Amino acid sequence: MKSLNRSLLSALLAAAALAAGTAHAAYPDHPIRWIVPFPAGGAMDNIARTLGEDMSKTLGQAVVVENRPGAGGNIGAELVARAPADGYTLLIVANGMAVNPALYGKLGYDPIKDFAPVSLLAVVPNVLVANKAKTPARTVAEVIASAKARPGKYTYASAGNGTSIHLAGELFTSMAQVDLLHIPYKGSGPAMTDLLGGQVDYMFDSITSAKPQIDSGKLTPIAVTTARRSSALPNVPTLAEAGLPGYELSPWFAAFVPARTPQPVIDALNKAMLEALKKPAVQQRLAGIGAEPIGSTPAALRDHLAKETTKWGALIKEKGIRAD
Repeated sequence: MKSLNRSLLSALLAAAALAAGTAHAAYPDHPIRWIVPFPAGGAMDNIARTLGEDMSKTLGQAVVVENRPGAGGNIGAELVARAPADGYTLLIVANGMAVNPALYGKLGYDPIKDFAPVSLLAVVPNVLVANKAKTPARTVAEVIASAKARPGKYTYASAGNGTSIHLAGELFTSMAQVDLLHIPYKGSGPAMTDLLGGQVDYMFDSITSAKPQIDSGKLTPIAVTTARRSSALPNVPTLAEAGLPGYELSPWFAAFVPARTPQPVIDALNKAMLEALKKPAVQQRLAGIGAEPIGSTPAALRDHLAKETTKWGALIKEKGIRAD
């Protein structure tokens, strides 16, 4: 009888293990939501839709992009932080994941504890641009010289306090030791409108929205904010090359899932993302918005987030920057 019981127990355990393995192997067995915490049409939305379309083919299930904008990306992030940790809800983020803890007095989530990293996705450089008709500066040296000659006279627009456009300007003024007046707007669209209209002098805009105006001859590209030149503007130097050694702001985009998501699920998502980023068709679509593919391991993204949080937290504290 004991032998029979042991045999029965062994059979049940084997069946349970097989069922667990089968259940795990079935991931994903229904559509995956990819939350974009900003409105449709921007670089983040484009990246998620481009990668999601290719990932759907690899994973065998639809990756459905869902825009949940508001509060500097915090509404969408909080939604994902509270979602089930099963791999069916993803979040795409930008630098805000590293910036928002210092920028906001209180968050409804913890960027480190409430999320598990999946992969870095892409970088979309910012570029320092000037209104060609209004502002004579054509080089970083000329921007610095004119700003030192007339402190507080020259202005730069941003998409709002704490955005990468704003932080690029704050890092510039800190490293160049100049006084430029920051003019925040509610979004890069209104900021660009005033830059083109001559109401402001400079902007550290995303290459996605700046390049059409550069190509039309309305804006002067002075330097890009990334450590390397952008393939979208190969003749434009980096700020580090052009007179500010060590300057770097690389607006990055990355994917996260809720904390405690099983590692095999994270690995499956990571693999699908990395495969997509290697495909010429995907790279071509990303290049159209000035995005340059990265791809990484989850561990590399975890380390990157920690370094970025320290870097921008220190600058935000030094400059006393608060959210809009």
